[in-house]
Amino acid sequence: MTSPAPLTYDERLTAPRTWWLIAVAAGFSMALIVMPYGGLAALGGFIVGTLIACMWVSAQGSSRIRVTNELLVADQARIPLTALGRVEVLDGEEARAWRTYKADLRAHLLMRSYISGAVRIENTDPEDPTPYVYLSTRTPQALADALDSTRKL
Repeated sequence: MTSPAPLTYDERLTAPRTWWLIAVAAGFSMALIVMPYGGLAALGGFIVGTLIACMWVSAQGSSRIRVTNELLVADQARIPLTALGRVEVLDGEEARAWRTYKADLRAHLLMRSYISGAVRIENTDPEDPTPYVYLSTRTPQALADALDSTRKL
């Protein structure tokens, strides 16, 4: 049995705390919608509405970015570090540009609108038509450093 490769970087792209408040507000709105059918229906509407909204918020915050000695794991994608080239740290306007009008439809994108920082990593694998990997991250410099230091090993 082989042991798992050690992590050099691990980040979970969690949803902002205010989204959880919005999920509760969605449940409250559902309760108001079904209130004419009685108090029990309103309670049920609140519970069901809040549950559905919380499930959606949880799904938005379940993405992970990991770097091991051999792989970059971004959600379901597992990319060998040997297939990755130059890492570019993107902040603010430049990150927004690569999410919108500069984006290539063939690129692998892991975007979260509530995260302003990102990295763009060029793909050097000639067999893969993906030109680059775009990853939203709260710590773009730390991710870039982890990729660069792991590839030097």
